[in-house]
Amino acid sequence: MKEITDDTTCRYLFASDNTSGVHPVILKEIELVNRHHVLGYGEDKYTREALSLFKEQFGPDTEAFPVFTGTAANVLCLAAVMRSWNSVITASTAHLEQDECGAPEKFTGCKVLVVDTPDGKITVDLLEKHMYGFGFEHHSQPRVISVTQSTEMGTVYSPAELVKLADYAHSHGMYLHMDGARLANAAVALNLPFRAFTSDCGVDILSFGGTKNGMMYGEAVCFLRKGLSADFKYLRKQAMQLASKMRFISAQFIAFFRDDLWRECAAQANRMAGILADRIRSLEGIKITREVQSNGVFVIMPDKVAENVRKEWFFYTWNEKISEYRLMTGWDTREEDIEEFVKVLSRELQNKDNAV
Repeated sequence: MKEITDDTTCRYLFASDNTSGVHPVILKEIELVNRHHVLGYGEDKYTREALSLFKEQFGPDTEAFPVFTGTAANVLCLAAVMRSWNSVITASTAHLEQDECGAPEKFTGCKVLVVDTPDGKITVDLLEKHMYGFGFEHHSQPRVISVTQSTEMGTVYSPAELVKLADYAHSHGMYLHMDGARLANAAVALNLPFRAFTSDCGVDILSFGGTKNGMMYGEAVCFLRKGLSADFKYLRKQAMQLASKMRFISAQFIAFFRDDLWRECAAQANRMAGILADRIRSLEGIKITREVQSNGVFVIMPDKVAENVRKEWFFYTWNEKISEYRLMTGWDTREEDIEEFVKVLSRELQNKDNAV
């Protein structure tokens, strides 16, 4: 992954949905809860309201626990239901494998087993190679199947696909975990409420993210099945994820769920990705490699073109072996941003000095 320079003339809008700022409505909510003294560690009315909203969104059995980061949410979801002799199976592109710096292994002691997927989505057939050794003391015991929604490749699981995975997991005494860092983008792509493709499909544990969709920081570990959250409050404390001033995370979720702000933000990001794909699809020298379902556009372009464009508009390499790059849109991406980016991209594609 190419390092970002300190060049202040470079724009980072298409690098990641983490590069955007905080939605003004969320900032206002943070300011509102900053006016009074309240009890700490989640013993405040704002956190109670936020936890109630999670139940409205995902079902009455939902138990939600705010944490600081997505990595913490993913790792703690696993730690709550796994022992060191267990294993979790996930896609080779998943954050659990690629972007958590070994945190799942370090903090749970478990094995992370991966399957290669053509589109970031796990299927039952792909899982089969790891589904053996149950009850055999010499073999790590599969305990969790982890999916990402929407995936790191911008694709989206349908409810039917998730039901099949959940049924398969449960038939083997396993749990289905969902990394929902971009869950809002998936909800917009599916045109469904959160519950319809999580709780109702048999997902057991969810890492719910808002940082990539307009929040400042903060995620939530959500147990969607009764009985899974017992003693989790102690685990969260041991993992250094119990916020003393939790109201500042909770306030963001209140604003996020109120009036479906999450939907507004994710819809803008998804729509902009569609427009971006449409604008560059016809450019000679550009190939879109993945179906654009959420807010990611994956393209192959000449490396020299990418190098020069990134001096003005930074974005990340996805697969350097095939010159594949990732372009992300966010809640604050505008059509004029896309037009400016496409002008630079077109210029470099036409520059004969960039010829392969």
